[in-house]
Order: sequence, then C-alpha cells, then structure tokens
Amino acid sequence: MLLLLPIMATAQKVKEDKHAAKYLKGAVPVEDGIVTFKKTFRVPGQTDAQLYEAMLFYVKDNLVEKGIEGAGTRMLSDGKEDGIISARIEEWMVFSKRFLELDRARLRYQINVTTGNAEVNMIVTQISYLYGEEWNENKPTGKGGERYRAEEWITDKVSLNGKGTKVLSGSGKFRRRTIDRITEIFENAMDMFESKVKEEKAKGQNETKVQKRQFVVD
Repeated sequence: MLLLLPIMATAQKVKEDKHAAKYLKGAVPVEDGIVTFKKTFRVPGQTDAQLYEAMLFYVKDNLVEKGIEGAGTRMLSDGKEDGIISARIEEWMVFSKRFLELDRARLRYQINVTTGNAEVNMIVTQISYLYGEEWNENKPTGKGGERYRAEEWITDKVSLNGKGTKVLSGSGKFRRRTIDRITEIFENAMDMFESKVKEEKAKGQNETKVQKRQFVVD
C-alpha cells in the first residue's frame, strides 16, 4: 500500500495539471482585439430547417429564458431575415456559495448562431461583468460595483503570469468560470443533437462504455 502512494500522488498531479492547462495560454481567444469564443460542428442527416429550429429553441429555452429576470437578456434576431440567431444574455456567474455568503457576478455576453449545410456555427463575444453591485432589501440592483470587459480582465496578457504557467488571483476566477461556462454552452448545444444510446450493464459494477459524439461530428 505504501509503495502505491507515490504512484497515486503522481497520477493525481498529472490529472490536476491537465485540468489546469485548459485555463492557461490560448484558452481565451482574441480576434481583432475582442475576446471571441467559437465552435463549429457538423450534424449529418439534419436538414437546414431542422438545424435552424433546434438552435433557435436552444438559444431561447436554454439561454434567454434562463437569464436574470428583469435584466438585459433578450433576443436580438431569430435568424429569419439575416440568417443569424442572435441574443444578448445576462446571467449569474457563481464563484462560491456558502452559508450566508454568496460570491457571484453578472456575466453578460452576446451569442450568434448560424446553421446550414449540416453545420452549426456558434460565436460568443462582447463579454463583460458586473461585480459587487449594490443591494436593496436583499435584492441586487444592478447599480454600483465594478464593471469589467473581458478584453481588460481575462485575456492571457492580463490574467496569466509572465510565463503563462499560472492563472493570477483576482481576475483568475473570472477567467476560469468564463471558460467553463462557454464550454458548457457549446457542449450542451452538441448534446442536444446526440442520438440516444442504450447502455448495457455487464455483471457486477462494470458497465459497457459508450462513446460520445456518435451523432455529432466536431
């Protein structure tokens, strides 16, 4: 057992380093000075109409409808005229939640989606934050606090150390949560198209592994 401890410790460190790497250099893409996350994936066998309806539903139901009530969340375009499904989203980004303590910020961004030729293109940009706003009768007011643009707060230049090997404190939690959230938005969209795959359980606790993305091709 004692001999296994160093091996287990090394494996854990490798796992942690791999997890941390996703937040380091290049994790926050910048185009023409603007933080811009993109995702393109193909969905073979779907018509243009099916792709459009599915993504319109996704943006409305999963993002717009779940935005902060009374905030700036709204549909900008349903894509019928310009081909771009677009929405402005404002949602809570929670850093930590404990008894009588809630550390969170308002995350604001714009999402644009185009579909066609069995392909979905997603772009998330115009990202900003409101942190430490004023409260009135235990309700956030959207006033006061600190306002940050992603370009000045979570890019490699401002949120990593000089060697690009460590996320800095302060803005670091914004960088991590933003990367996690945008990744989740893209993943959830792809999951929506996944075909249902039955999992066959083997005897005991072993289960047959099912490969993801059998329907969606990145």
